[in-house]
Amino acid sequence: MADTADQKKSDHRSERKRRLLPPPAWWPLPACALLGLAAGGAYGVLKAPEYAATSYVVAVPNETTEPATALGFAQAYGRIATSSSTLAYAQPRAGVDARRLRTQVRTETSPDSPMIAITGMSKSPSEAADIANAVADALTLTSNQAAKNTGVQLLLFNQAVAPGEPASPSAPVSGAVGLCAGGLLGGLWLLARPGRRKRDEDALPVVEEYASLPAQGEHSETKEKESVR
Repeated sequence: MADTADQKKSDHRSERKRRLLPPPAWWPLPACALLGLAAGGAYGVLKAPEYAATSYVVAVPNETTEPATALGFAQAYGRIATSSSTLAYAQPRAGVDARRLRTQVRTETSPDSPMIAITGMSKSPSEAADIANAVADALTLTSNQAAKNTGVQLLLFNQAVAPGEPASPSAPVSGAVGLCAGGLLGGLWLLARPGRRKRDEDALPVVEEYASLPAQGEHSETKEKESVR
C-alpha cells in the first residue's frame, strides 16, 4: 500500500514537471504567424472595399511638332493633373470636395508613350469612375487652352467605367499577407533573440593570448645554443 502511494506521488510529480517544462525555443514563429493571420483577416473583413477606375488621356503633336515633344508634355501634364487649378475645374463634375478629391485621384505616365492614366478611387464604383473622368476632362480643357503655343493637344483616349470588383485586397488575401508577415517577424526574432546571442558567445572557444609564447626557460636555452654556435 505504501509503495503504491509513493509510486502515485512520484508519477504525479513527474507529470507536474512535464507540465511545467518551458515551451520550445521556436514557439515565436507559429505564434507570430497566427497573430499575423488573424490581424490580416480581420483587416480584410472590417475594412470597407475600395474601387478604382482609370481613364486615359493621350498627348498628340500637331504637324510641326516632333513626337518627342509630345512625350515631354505628357510627363508635364501628368504632374499638373492633381494640381489645385485642375482639381478646381474637376470638382463640380466629380461631386467631391476639393480637399477630398486630392486624396482620391492619382496619375501615372510612361517614359515610352505620351499616355496619361488618371485613376479615381472611392468606396463607390460609380463615384470612382466619375472622379477619373472629371479630372481627365479638366486636364484636357486646361491644357488645350495653350495648345497653339505648345504644339501639343490632349485628347481623351478612353473613359473610365464603374469597376465590377474592388481594388482593395479581400479577406483571404489580407490573411495570407498577414501570415507571411507574422512568420517573417517570428523568424527574425528567433535569429536576433538575446538568449541565442548569449549561448553563441558562451559556445565560442576561449583563446589564450600567451599560449603561443615560449616559456622563459626555453627562451634562455635557445639564446645559449645560439651563442655557442
